[in-house]
Amino acid sequence: MPTECFTLTTLVNNIGDHPIRRPNRAPPPTVKDGPRINDAIRSLQVQLIDAAGTNVGAVETIEAIRMANEAGLDLVEIAPNSSPPVCKIMDYGKYKFSAQKKAAEARKKQKTVEIKEIKLRPMIDDHDYDVKMRSMKRFFEEGDKVKITLRYRGREMAHQEIGTKLLDRVKSEVADLAKVEQDARFEGRQVVMVLAPR
Repeated sequence: MPTECFTLTTLVNNIGDHPIRRPNRAPPPTVKDGPRINDAIRSLQVQLIDAAGTNVGAVETIEAIRMANEAGLDLVEIAPNSSPPVCKIMDYGKYKFSAQKKAAEARKKQKTVEIKEIKLRPMIDDHDYDVKMRSMKRFFEEGDKVKITLRYRGREMAHQEIGTKLLDRVKSEVADLAKVEQDARFEGRQVVMVLAPR
């Protein structure tokens, strides 16, 4: 028994003496966002557009980079998939700034569509119904979808036709503002219907 413990201890000590070798892996390639510029352009020839915006034609890439350097600007690849790729002499810093500005404007203009929920009861009072309809119309004007939940309690389940009439009334009142995206369907003791703005 003591010899087994000694052997195990010796084995652990021997492993500790030798570092564990990991296989050499190349670092992952760095993904550059945006167009290639200057020396990063890999093709031998490019279709060149000069700083004034005139099409110069097919030019050696080295010559195009030299022309850009003389003008104090960068050679930017604007259409990499064409043959030869189209490159333009421009100020890359300004180009990148304007592209970021455009992207920020586009994000500002995006609107996420939300689903607002309105809960109704089959025996709803007229005043409560009017308040809920005003809210629903406001949601449609803001571009949001509305989920209408009609909840039955107790003996109301025996008179489902009252709830059906109420949902038909809602549909007809908002017909000019909204369309039915999901028709009324039962989920347990409640009926759910989804309306989307037109």
